[in-house]
Amino acid sequence: MADLAVAGRKIVIDLAVRRFLCPVAECGRRTFVEQVDGLTERFARRTSSLRRAPEKIALALAGRPAARLAAHLSVPTGANSLLRLVRRLPDKHVGAAPRVLVVDDFALKKGHAYGTIILDVETGERADVLPDRTADTLAAWLRAHPAAEIVCRDRASAYAEAVRTACPDAIQVADRFHLWKNLIEAVEKCVAAHRSCLAEPTGEPAPPSAVAASSRAGSPAPRTPG
Repeated sequence: MADLAVAGRKIVIDLAVRRFLCPVAECGRRTFVEQVDGLTERFARRTSSLRRAPEKIALALAGRPAARLAAHLSVPTGANSLLRLVRRLPDKHVGAAPRVLVVDDFALKKGHAYGTIILDVETGERADVLPDRTADTLAAWLRAHPAAEIVCRDRASAYAEAVRTACPDAIQVADRFHLWKNLIEAVEKCVAAHRSCLAEPTGEPAPPSAVAASSRAGSPAPRTPG
């Protein structure tokens, strides 16, 4: 069995185990191989430790970036194999909503189909994925998973309505990206509305050398009385 690399060298464990025979004629499996807890798994050619390492890498990077890092760590694994490891992971049961959660949409097919992802802000883990981005779907999830105190969302009115309907006591906040986006749009509208107040420059601007020479020749600026 392949195991985690040591000092950049691949490790293979040659393990001798017992094989048991089943005396029941109706049993579909006549032989059973002994398993070593924490080391072996059925039908696996890797140890449990070596299986968990690519899983963590794939969860953090996914696909090709994970494959490149795995090869650097002497755990060569293809991108598709890493994705299969992630798909085989069991879904976590969500009993209650995270205390602080973030909801955002993502494209299943850009311009046609969208879903909603719900994240736990305090742990950074995914809480759930919803099949669409409608207010009814999110409101139903929030009713089934109470306890949300703070909801971070984008500017979508559907998410705002869902939070107001399902958990009216929760505080709704905007994330940093949308705060900056709101500020940029407000400044752009302000500048466009007062564009006529900005005077057009007259004449050719003086070269920087002339400005510096004029500054050196001039008298020092008066001090402000303290």
